[in-house]
Amino acid sequence: MENWITNMMEEFGYFGIFLLITLENIFPPIPSEVILTFGGFMTTTTSLSIAGVVAISTIGSVVGAIILYWIGSFLDMNRMEKIIDKYGHIVRLTKDDLHKANSWFTKYGNWTVFFCRFIPLIRSLISLPAGMARMNFGIFLLLTTIGTLIWNFILIKIGAMVGGSWENIVHYMDVYSNIVYFLIAFAGIAAIVWFIRKRIAKQN
Repeated sequence: MENWITNMMEEFGYFGIFLLITLENIFPPIPSEVILTFGGFMTTTTSLSIAGVVAISTIGSVVGAIILYWIGSFLDMNRMEKIIDKYGHIVRLTKDDLHKANSWFTKYGNWTVFFCRFIPLIRSLISLPAGMARMNFGIFLLLTTIGTLIWNFILIKIGAMVGGSWENIVHYMDVYSNIVYFLIAFAGIAAIVWFIRKRIAKQN
């Protein structure tokens, strides 16, 4: 997949980046880390500029997020589960992925849309529960744009800085993802322990 992504970007430039990043938001298994860091690298070897790559990738991300928000607004959890049961293997998504995004949105509300833009895989899926909950579209669009712009700029800038070593960043992003998931799990366990202790203290 990585070779297909880089070939697409080399051949079609800005349009290739827009198309790939839009698809990445709709089909999360497409790695945004490869698209963005390689896009940053391309600014050092082609006529593409950092500002241009940041702008076009952000537009593509927002378009993809809007599509998922729109899909979510027409579906409920049961229908989404049925769709994932039938087609999830194609895009490597599971019901657990969907439930995780939905539980975060339910627990933390609108700001989840912003903060989840920095978490691989969930950054795309969070648009579905936002649509299901009929989140105010203007707020959704604002938080999505700001979060996506920050994420895209950081990875593109890093890709430009490391140049030909951009592939190493993809490895580090895997490590980053694992750390983020661990911290989220740890925070969840800590919250459960705190809740249980609070209940016990109340009963006593």
